[in-house]
Parts: sequence; C-alpha cells; structure tokens
Amino acid sequence: MKVIVLVKQVPDTETNIKLGDKAINEAGIKWIISPYDEFAIEEGIKIREKQGGEVIAVSVGPDRVQEVLRTAYAMGVDKAVHLKADTYNTFDSLYTSELIANFAKSENADLIIGGRQSIDTDSSQVVVQVAERLNWPHVILALKLEFEGSNVKVTREIEGGSATMETSLPLCVTAQKGLNEPRYPSLKGIMSAKKKPIDVKSAADLGVTPSKIEIFSLEPPPARIPGRKLEAGDATGFASQLVKSLREEAKVI
Repeated sequence: MKVIVLVKQVPDTETNIKLGDKAINEAGIKWIISPYDEFAIEEGIKIREKQGGEVIAVSVGPDRVQEVLRTAYAMGVDKAVHLKADTYNTFDSLYTSELIANFAKSENADLIIGGRQSIDTDSSQVVVQVAERLNWPHVILALKLEFEGSNVKVTREIEGGSATMETSLPLCVTAQKGLNEPRYPSLKGIMSAKKKPIDVKSAADLGVTPSKIEIFSLEPPPARIPGRKLEAGDATGFASQLVKSLREEAKVI
C-alpha cells in the first residue's frame, strides 16, 4: 500500500508571534511539525508495518520545510517530498490541495492521511479539498482504521461519541488525537535522516499555476474591552444596573 502523509511546518505553540506588514516576522521562530500531523505520520508507519508498502511524507512550502521532512524521516517514513513554493501562502488551501492532489495522482497513492487541522490557520480544509480534486471518499477525525483488502472501516469522532463508517481505497483521512501515540525519533533515526534524500518538485513540475492570493496586511485582533464590576446591595440593584448598562452603554436592548 502506498500511503502519503501530509506534514505541515508551523511555528511552535510557545513561540511569540510578531507581525510584519504582510507576514509574520520569522526571526527567532522555532518551527515544528503541526501536532496533528504527527498522528498522520504514525498511522502511516503502522499501516506499512501491518500491510507492507511505502510511506511518503509530503510538505508544501519554502526551503525551511525540509526540516520537518527530516523529522518525518527520523520517525520512520520511507521517502520525503518537498513541494517547493517560495511564495507559499499558508491561507491558500486551494493551491496547497492542488499541489498535493496532482502529486498523489503521479504516485498512484492508495491512501492520504493528514492531521485534523493545522495549528496555525485551523482551516481543516486541505485534506477534504484533496479528496474532492481526486474524486476520492474522505473521512475526518479518524480514531481507528481497519483494513480488509481494499475495504476500510473507519471509526471517527462525532459530537458526544463516535461513529463507524465503511468505504474503500483510495481514501483521504484526517487524524484525530487518539488515533495512535506518535513515536519519538530515535537518535539513530535522527542521524540517519540527515543523510537521506528529499525529492523536490515545483508547481510547474506538477502542472499547477502558482497561487494568486496576495496578503495586503496583517493586524492583531483589537484589544479586549476591559470589564466593569457592578456594585449593588442586592439582586434587584444588580439587575437594575445591568439593564441600564445594556440599554444606555451597550445599546443592545
């Protein structure tokens, strides 16, 4: 089975993000694999261990994304591919999904697994869009995958519980926390990963027109309006003050 796992490079959750005019200031940022993508990598490796085949880690972005591809190598993937996009816009899920879908076609992949969402944009769109472009079924928030030939049973998270769905390969899946426990890269794996090749493909190689989305500015959210504590001697007094504030200051009633 040929499994593609999607690996997105994102700022560490503890990084202090500073805004430039049209992008974040990357100085001093520690870059990591988006945490949910670690579940995707682990699941791909587990499937290969049981089913045989190949696991390919794929990342879209500028040259720095090769760092996370080497981490994926250290975790145990068989191959790493960098879909190079120097003007990569992390908000452009359409461009990202087209690159990945075209690559998956060229590889005749059987299964694509990505994290349920990336921790920077939180769009949860890329894997679903890839499935639509390939005309493949997709299942989100997977907690368990079971294979019987080309048939797949997926247990997925739903509000208040779980549901089991049955479909067949080829398939796109998003990984939820609980699908597995990602392994830590071993020292041997880390050292070996430094020497392994990373295939680089451009948008032109994949027949994709570069992104046309342009960011004009980035601004932090407005500061939160400070709260105000009401003072009264009883519930009636609090209610009177609250209604007056809602009517005269907030003007919502």
